[in-house]
This record gives sequence, C-alpha cells and structure tokens, in this order.
Amino acid sequence: MARLAQTAGLTDIQQEILSTVRDFVDKEIIPVATELEHRDEYPQAIVDGLKELGLFGLMIPEEYGGLGESLLTYALCVEEIARGWMSVSGIINTHFIVAYMLKQHGTQEQREYFLPRMAAGEVRGAFSMSEPALGSDVSAITSKAVKDGDEYVLNGQKMWLTNGGTSTLVAVLVKSDEGHPEGTAPHKSMTTFLVEKEPGFGEVRPGLTIPGKIDKMGYKGVDTTELIMDDLRIPANRVLGGATGRGFYQMMDGVEVGRVNVAARGCGVAQRAFELGVSYAQQRHTFGKPIAQHQAIQFKLAEMATKVEAAHAMMVNAARKKDSGERNDLEAGMAKYLASEYCKEVVEDAFRIHGGYGFSKEYEIERLYREAPMLLIGEGTAEIQKMIIGRRLLEEYRFQG
Repeated sequence: MARLAQTAGLTDIQQEILSTVRDFVDKEIIPVATELEHRDEYPQAIVDGLKELGLFGLMIPEEYGGLGESLLTYALCVEEIARGWMSVSGIINTHFIVAYMLKQHGTQEQREYFLPRMAAGEVRGAFSMSEPALGSDVSAITSKAVKDGDEYVLNGQKMWLTNGGTSTLVAVLVKSDEGHPEGTAPHKSMTTFLVEKEPGFGEVRPGLTIPGKIDKMGYKGVDTTELIMDDLRIPANRVLGGATGRGFYQMMDGVEVGRVNVAARGCGVAQRAFELGVSYAQQRHTFGKPIAQHQAIQFKLAEMATKVEAAHAMMVNAARKKDSGERNDLEAGMAKYLASEYCKEVVEDAFRIHGGYGFSKEYEIERLYREAPMLLIGEGTAEIQKMIIGRRLLEEYRFQG
C-alpha cells in the first residue's frame, strides 16, 4: 500500500483533479506553510494558485462557470489541502458553504448574480451564525432585522467569522419578526441575508464594521473576526431565497456539508501527522537502532494508521450519502466527530514520537499540534455531534412497544 486513505471508485476526472491538487500541495503549500503560519501571514500566493486551479468553483454548476463536481470530490480536495496547511482549507470552506447555500436555496437572480463571480474567486464568501453570548445554541441569537420599506435594517454582533476580513460576501443569520408573530418557534423566525462588503477591516460598508483579526492559538494565516451591524441597511432582494423565516434551515443545510468538510480536514491533518511521525521514527536512533524498530513505536504507528483509515472511510461515506440526495446528518455528524477526535490523537502520537523536538517550532508537528484542537469545536463540538447522532439513532431504532 503506497499511501493511506485511498478512495475506491473514483472516475478518471476525479483522480486527475486530486493528483493536480496533491502536486500543488506538495510544491506550493507544504514548503512555506510553517513559515507563513508562524508569521500569521495570509497566504495570498497560495490563494491565487487555488483560483487558477478552479477550486473556488469546484462544486458550482458548470452553467455558472464552475466545475460542477460532487461533494466527494470537494471533500477529497480539502483533505489534500489540509494535509498541507489546514488554514488554507478554511479559506475555501466558508466560500464553499455560501456558494452551496446559494445553489440550493438562492433565487435565480441571486444565483446568476453571485455564482459566476464566486466560481472565478472574484467574490469570496463567509458565513455567520455564532454570536459572543452563544456558541452552538443557534436558536438563541439576538441579532435582528426589521423591515423598513424595500429594505431591512440589521443590528447586532456576530462572532467567529472565518474570512471575515478577506471576504466580500457574508451570509448572515438574524432574527426577523416580519411575518412571524410573537410566540413563533425561534428556528422559524430566522432569515439569512446576503451582505456584500469591501474586503478589509474597520467600516467596510455603512453600518457594517469588521474589527481586527482575533489572535488565536493556531489556525493562523486565515482571518477570524467579529462582525458588528449598526443600522445596516440591506435591500429585500438580498434575503436568501427571497422569503424570510427560512434562514435556520438554510444554514443547517450548509453546516451539514460543512461538517463533511471539517471531517475531511481532520483526515488531512491526521495524514500529515502520520507522515511526519513515520518518517521521523525511521531517522531517529536510540539504543543502537531507529526508534521505528522499537515495538512501542510500531504500536503507535499501527494505531495512527488505523485511525487515519477509519476516519477517511467515514468521511467518504458521509460525502457519498449527501451526493446521492439522501439525508446525511447522521453520517456527517459521525464523520466529523470521529475524524476530529482521531486527528487530535494521531497528532499527539506523532508529537510524542518526535520527543523533545516536537516542542520546537523548527519542526512541523508543533504547528499541527496547535491546529488540531480547532477541529474539535468547528462546525459543532463533539457534544453537539453526539446529540445529533443520538437523536437520529432514536428515530431509526424507535422502540415498538
């Protein structure tokens, strides 16, 4: 077996795309990732290369200038990119989620206006659900939209926007009481707005401020920000899908495919950690032989490789289920949960194999050790995934008394 995490049943086109992405990662990302990450520098040259490869339009239909590929193809590309540097996969992930939401839920006018430019990478997407006082409890959001003639006025503060500064289009979830009387269930009174803005920080359009980047332990290079709306006026034709009250379902659909993406990222980071660990174990000598020949290290490598294979298989299964048109929240939740937990464990084992050198910024595993924890909370914590999984299992295995 030449490589872990191979995928059976791919078409020639899929294999060609993955080969191209893998070559790009090996030549253009891995050699510079650690240096850029330590400087917390946005990887503009890498992003430009991804544009040339067409990855910003990978799942956008051909009629809008994209490649029209499947979620599986996209997830496998993300796996390769995260293997090089997880932050780069984050740059395209939120863009992909917004494009997916537009494709699935946007009006024809919205799709025609945004998708061709998103496919070319000219419009870059971000999406915003979370707020400072809440995390996974989306129903508790307080940001609000009030109808005023042909416009809506938005007020509130959002949190944890990946690509908050570099994006030019943000899908923002807020409460909207118009047409939804008091007492309406919270998830039925939410609306997604398509907010266009200038890239950068500060006031990026009247009523919309993007403060500076949030300083993070890892996941550097990509900008993570807040978003502050102060009487932000948005025309009614920028309500996603053209009708209020559908925002929660639209966002959850986007997050569902986003969980496949996070699972793919976990697979990619775990793969890289295994590669680093197995390579170092064959170079480092103790007691007269490479440490790879010590049984304790071989056991670690065996466990790491098995986890990489298992996580990859579950991620592929979740992507294929979604591509088939079936509901995949169970599979996506399982894949995200398992891949992120296994990623943390594989990275830590590779860190341990490196010994004291793993603690040095000179070695790549130090960066992976700081990046892996983000996957434990991104697109829903392990506890949220378990809730989703448990509820779906009870639906499928309902007791017939």
